[in-house]
Amino acid sequence: MIDLLEVKPNDSVLEVGFGPGAVIERLSGLISAGSVAGIDPSAEMVAQARSRNATAIRTGRVDLRLGSVERLPFADDSFDKALAINSMQVWPDAIAGLREMRRVLKPDGRIALGFTVYSGQSNEGVAEKLTAAGFTNANAVKSDEWFCALATKAG
Repeated sequence: MIDLLEVKPNDSVLEVGFGPGAVIERLSGLISAGSVAGIDPSAEMVAQARSRNATAIRTGRVDLRLGSVERLPFADDSFDKALAINSMQVWPDAIAGLREMRRVLKPDGRIALGFTVYSGQSNEGVAEKLTAAGFTNANAVKSDEWFCALATKAG
């Protein structure tokens, strides 16, 4: 999914629902001149992810916070890219969460929503939710093991 999002070394990237922080760790290794931020509603996951990414947090390249997708604690137009893996299906209001992610994306910023076959999320309607939240160019990439919906915040 990171490859589909086309993450570059100077990007600022947000992950919503980062869990134990494995993707945050991978992103921080790819982003040498940018930054990575994340939000997760679980204090336990935030603690695990902070432990896993302690060095990158100390150097200021990673910022992990406890919170909700419906109220992201970041300024408008803060990120080049945003992603959520296996989390949108448990958000209280998917459209509200996607609108909030759109708010913090810079113009022409890209979003990726990834789901494994174990997520319980159908690929039906995900691109439409992105469009309803104000994104453009929504499309899905599928395999036998996962699918990913991609879209852009119009510039």
